[in-house]
Amino acid sequence: MKILGISGSLREGSHNRRLLEVAATELPDGVGFELYTGLGEIPPYLEEGEDGSTPESVAALRDALRAADAVLLATPEYNGSIPGQLKNALDWASRPFPDNSLRNKPVAVIGASTGLFGAVWAQAELRKVLATIGAKVVDAELPVGQAHDAFTDEGRLADPDLHAALADVVKQLVQAAGVSTAA
Repeated sequence: MKILGISGSLREGSHNRRLLEVAATELPDGVGFELYTGLGEIPPYLEEGEDGSTPESVAALRDALRAADAVLLATPEYNGSIPGQLKNALDWASRPFPDNSLRNKPVAVIGASTGLFGAVWAQAELRKVLATIGAKVVDAELPVGQAHDAFTDEGRLADPDLHAALADVVKQLVQAAGVSTAA
């Protein structure tokens, strides 16, 4: 089984990328993790792009989504919503609609921001978009506020309760993909 992690931030050292890396440490044996890094290469969505001339970067995104058993999205919050590049990628992924690469795919949403609220609004917006696309959205959220102070040098979340909540979101996602997490 494989989980595809996608950070809505394009910054290499982003808090959301780091959050995905911490989440990957909570996966049970036999579950792999791949961090998708091509978000910045996806061109603006154009409906005309659906005529068979799909950009290579879009085809790569769709292939990565199809190859994954589940998806874990980590989003920052830009102006109270989803970063434009992430929304753009989801618009491409949602096509063709009836058979898109996220249709019936288990997806969980988490997020980190340097503010107090941990990208709560962006996570809610992202879950709405994913449900509209047809993904099986895990009903959980993980807001990591003040992300600049949220991580330890050992690759964990500094707050043990927050780390446990992240582990629970990962467990729910793995179970939604049909893998038992019983010890």
